[in-house]
Amino acid sequence: MAKGYQVNRERQELLASLGKSLGKRAGFRCEWCEGKDDLRPWESRPDREPTEESIALLCAPCRELAAGKRAPAGALRNLRNALWSPVPAVAEGVARVLAASGELWAREAIEESLIDEALKRELLK
Repeated sequence: MAKGYQVNRERQELLASLGKSLGKRAGFRCEWCEGKDDLRPWESRPDREPTEESIALLCAPCRELAAGKRAPAGALRNLRNALWSPVPAVAEGVARVLAASGELWAREAIEESLIDEALKRELLK
């Protein structure tokens, strides 16, 4: 148990050390919706070593969406611009949320985005 605790603590310290650069990159706004409240790092790939490319700075409502909370399709429209982020955690994370909505406009936005073609195929099956 002590080993798991130590690994988690080290991971949290690494995330904290990336926090300042994430804030600067994001302009101290949510990288999905541009909100300013309760910003925290969100890992798009928690099974891998955290890097700036695998972490997005998200507000609480967007973290809830990333965790699988459903939202009305209209409420998701303001996330569309995040698809064009050069940061994989931002673009790919929001693509997963939009794809789950099943909305035609979301599908079209994902098709037009610059995210990885293999991920597009996976999301749009």
